[in-house]
Amino acid sequence: MGLGPFILPVLLVIGFFLLLGAFFTVKQQSAAIIERFGKFTSLRHSGLQMKIPIIDRVAGRVNLRIQQLDVIVETKTKDDVFVRLKISVQFQVRREKVYDAFYKLENPHDQITSYVFDVVRAEVPKMKLDYVFERKDDIAIAVKSELNDAMMDYGYDIIKTLVTDIDPDIQVKAAMNRINASEREKTAAEYEAEAERIKIVAKARAEAESKRLQGQGIADQRREIARGLEESVDVLNNVGINSQEASALIVVTQHYDTLQSIGEETNSNLILLPNSPQAGSDMLNNMIASFTASAHIGEQMKKANAGKDKENEQKTSRPRRGNNSDSELEQ
Repeated sequence: MGLGPFILPVLLVIGFFLLLGAFFTVKQQSAAIIERFGKFTSLRHSGLQMKIPIIDRVAGRVNLRIQQLDVIVETKTKDDVFVRLKISVQFQVRREKVYDAFYKLENPHDQITSYVFDVVRAEVPKMKLDYVFERKDDIAIAVKSELNDAMMDYGYDIIKTLVTDIDPDIQVKAAMNRINASEREKTAAEYEAEAERIKIVAKARAEAESKRLQGQGIADQRREIARGLEESVDVLNNVGINSQEASALIVVTQHYDTLQSIGEETNSNLILLPNSPQAGSDMLNNMIASFTASAHIGEQMKKANAGKDKENEQKTSRPRRGNNSDSELEQ
């Protein structure tokens, strides 16, 4: 009778905990494995679920979301370069194969890692280092194909495999960087040489055009000077000065104009010789004498040419002997 008041509260507490143990929840995108005395009983999905307390238990939970496993594999290429590859495997437990995924594999991550090692170390040694970078997608496809065939029986679906990193040895990377730098320097040198060639060609064309225009300008300048001299000679002829004296006078005038322009420049280093007052008079006398001599020589040449022309005309007008004999025979 003394224990009666204590039994009821104890039973109520035990009943409360048993009631709590009968209910459990399963998260979204996951599944719970229920065992009864160590034997698989049922599979429960997301939501509030119920089991028999003490008799049933939640043996485990399986994640149904897509998971990723990163595997680092070190292997050797065909050209004897050691390289580390990071393979990212994205996998998912198939909803209809939760039992197989939970009971057939003790550690699925280790199983997947083993297959990745096996495939990568079979494929990469067939390639040179450059091809490993170029054909990394082929490696990923080979890994996925092998894993799909092996893991499907265990309830796993391989969604995608990615080669996310290729890391050669430090010395190899340094050598590759030097090669790349050399190639870029070579390309840069070629571009610089081409740019320099274009500059030289453009400069040469510009200089040629400048000289052409400069020559044209000089020619135009001399043409205008000649016209001015012609007009000056005509003006001097009108006042009784012959062409020789007029030409000599114009040259002397230009000589003194040149001296005046030199004197106006304070920093000029040009020296005109001769530049004495007597030199102008001598220059004028010499030019008149040279013009007179050249005119005399020209007259003599004209007379000589006229005599030759007259002689040639006489030769051509003289009848041939052969023609005379023919005419005599005809008579």
